[in-house]
Amino acid sequence: MFLKTLHLKQFRNYQEQRVDFVAPKTILVGNNAQGKSNLLEAVELLATLRSHRLARDRDLVKEGEAFGQIHATLERQTGIIDLSVTLRRQGRRTVALNSEQLRRQLDFLGVLNAVEFSSLDLELVRGAPEQRRHWVDTLLIQLEPVYVHIWQQYNQVLRQRNAFLKSRGGFPMPVQEKEELAAWDAQLVTIGSRVVRRRARAIERLAPLAAEWHASISDRAEVLQIRYAPNVPFTETHPEGVQQAFLDKIEQRAIAEQHQGTTLVGPHRDEIELIINQTPAKQYGSQGQQRTLVLALKLAELKLIEAVVGEPPLLLLDDVLAELDLNRQNQLLEAIQDRFQTLIATTHLAAFDSQWLQASQILSVNAGQIFSDQ
Repeated sequence: MFLKTLHLKQFRNYQEQRVDFVAPKTILVGNNAQGKSNLLEAVELLATLRSHRLARDRDLVKEGEAFGQIHATLERQTGIIDLSVTLRRQGRRTVALNSEQLRRQLDFLGVLNAVEFSSLDLELVRGAPEQRRHWVDTLLIQLEPVYVHIWQQYNQVLRQRNAFLKSRGGFPMPVQEKEELAAWDAQLVTIGSRVVRRRARAIERLAPLAAEWHASISDRAEVLQIRYAPNVPFTETHPEGVQQAFLDKIEQRAIAEQHQGTTLVGPHRDEIELIINQTPAKQYGSQGQQRTLVLALKLAELKLIEAVVGEPPLLLLDDVLAELDLNRQNQLLEAIQDRFQTLIATTHLAAFDSQWLQASQILSVNAGQIFSDQ
């Protein structure tokens, strides 16, 4: 797939800007806070309807404006596709495909696929479990677009169950309220089991790809393992087995949940373990090891999405080359070649060799305006 044009209107710090992409690699160069990351964020939103910055829609709209818009034309094997997202400071966002507004945002997902790699991704190793859950959920949205609906359902049930538990104030429940809680339990288990099984499947497919990349980048000196550590441990992977394990753990934690007034069981408390040479990378990995690990994860994402959707996704590199040493930079650039359309944000061009620069479209970004350097 190839992103041909991107048109931003009142998005972040852009008033109105159109970019035509004419090469497999586009380098966006400029000082910090000029709009490079904002452009990559717009592409990420087209792919996942999410931002790795976790921003609210009103924060994406240019200051002083009521709405913002991202419009793109994408070339895929099936032909040219028009995509657009309209973001509102107040009110719901809307999405359109080939100028037709879609009733379900789910139908927009999976049209454009992209892998984002930014300096923030180093927190995948060092950060809280929430960040690793967000990472695997964003990947799943592209592998199985229906997952976004399942995850939204789960969070809705979780909020309602939490509100019910909190309203009890830790007091014993009469029979009627126990029955109401049991109904919430059933919904949480049914939907939560779908989340758990999809996460397990995604990590099972991603882990060997990441391990191979990691071995290559580390010259076979290190072995990477990725393990899914669900909050509800299960031995049977079929739906009934996962649901029974879920119910058993809810029963075990029932008193604690009522006392604390919150849900303590479910995939919102999952962990993804990243292990180098039998040692948790979070605790003992050096900064260099952690960077190698994240690079391996991102390259594995590229491969997995390509295998599932049948076309190579876009790669978005947000000021990440400066975070990698020369060996890791070369591994990354070698892996990309011209196979993946790549958009790279950087503050300087020194990290690129002359062949790369000659083969790339170079754009300068300054205060929300983009200029061609060629």
